[in-house]
Amino acid sequence: MKKGLALVLIFVLAFATLTACGKSGGSNGKAIKTGLGVVTSVASSKNVEDKDGVAETDSYVAAVTVGSDGKIIDCKLDAAQTQINFSKEGKITSDKTAAVQTKQEKKEAYGMKSQSGIGKEWYEQADSFAKYCVGKTLDQIKGIAVTEEGTAKDADLASSVTVHIGDFISVVAKAVENAQDLGAKSGDKLGLGIGTTIDKSTDAAADTDGLAEAYSYYTAVTVDSSSKISSCAIDASISDINFNATGAITSDLTAAVQTKQEKKDAYGMKSQSAIGKEWYEQANSFAKYVTGKTVEQVKGIAVSDEGTPSDSDLSSSVTVHIAPFTGVIEKAVTNAK
Repeated sequence: MKKGLALVLIFVLAFATLTACGKSGGSNGKAIKTGLGVVTSVASSKNVEDKDGVAETDSYVAAVTVGSDGKIIDCKLDAAQTQINFSKEGKITSDKTAAVQTKQEKKEAYGMKSQSGIGKEWYEQADSFAKYCVGKTLDQIKGIAVTEEGTAKDADLASSVTVHIGDFISVVAKAVENAQDLGAKSGDKLGLGIGTTIDKSTDAAADTDGLAEAYSYYTAVTVDSSSKISSCAIDASISDINFNATGAITSDLTAAVQTKQEKKDAYGMKSQSAIGKEWYEQANSFAKYVTGKTVEQVKGIAVSDEGTPSDSDLSSSVTVHIAPFTGVIEKAVTNAK
């Protein structure tokens, strides 16, 4: 009798231990969707006049998690405002090696607080808008009331957000529309990462336009309680603005700037790929590969001298340079809170 009772107690304790272990990994939560959205404009670019011209790319970026009821569980907002200056002689005057920070990374250095009627910096207002979106559906996001000036009409929202919110609404809506079941569970933390370079920009010549190129990578990740990536979405955009040797912009500033995920096969990598994979397919394969790994494991992925994966399993589906991927993933994991 005593032996039987002891065996029952051992079984109960073992079951309880296994259950606790399962919970500690964050694997027992409900499945949720992860979404990434990007909205880009180059309309603020200007020709050379009494000062250098500027090729300006404004990319608003949102990461969201969405529940089975269609409501936003968490939302992160950031923006990459990339300004590349050029002279009346058609020469790039910006430092092409300088780090390009997002508005969230600049924090108070962005300089909005002193000009704000509510004394709030851009990142504070973006965070307030993101918080306002939590608990809302796609239709409710699209239905947020806006004044004729483009600011929030709702009094509660306007008390903490006075910037124009049209781009916020558009990019959050796009992120929700893009949301997929990539492995995230309820309780996982959401992070957003952005990395931008301008080093491929070139001067104009007498017979050749110059190029101001903002090249940005974006990722949304979720991280579970064991610090492992539970979902990952990756995208990128290339904003090319041309100008001539007199400092006049020759590009159409009203043209839409699509991300590589939006371009799909139109990006044109498949025909040049040794494995016959388009960019978005390779990005999705890499995102799937890092799911279940810690950021240290991601940073430790072996690469060849050319910067491509050296692991045979990964290189069978990803042949692009992966440093930009790992860079933004590290940022996103760091930002996951």
